[in-house]
Amino acid sequence: QVQLVESGGGLVQPGGSLRLSCAASGIIFNFEVMTWFRQAPGEQRELVASITRGGTTNYADTVKDRFTLAKDNAKNTINLQMNSLKPEDTAVYYCHGRFFGCEYWGQGTQVTVSS
Repeated sequence: QVQLVESGGGLVQPGGSLRLSCAASGIIFNFEVMTWFRQAPGEQRELVASITRGGTTNYADTVKDRFTLAKDNAKNTINLQMNSLKPEDTAVYYCHGRFFGCEYWGQGTQVTVSS
């Protein structure tokens, strides 16, 4: 059974940092693309950052230069380093992966940026 499990969310003050991780299990870590999405209350889910199997990354304009996405093949994990966090980054963050043409979602992790 394929599982994507997110971790690392929490409460942080504006200007602070968090690192989100998404660990894949039950499947060979040979993904086509893995993506972080987020959804704030009352808003649509939006793409935050993605990474391809070859390591090419893509970021939403709202997080460019603040967030960095990287993969750790040894741990079957992708990590989203989030710096200079703003209140508008508050959302539930979801990990999504496409493996062998099939799509999988994690359960989400809450990120709250507030003083």
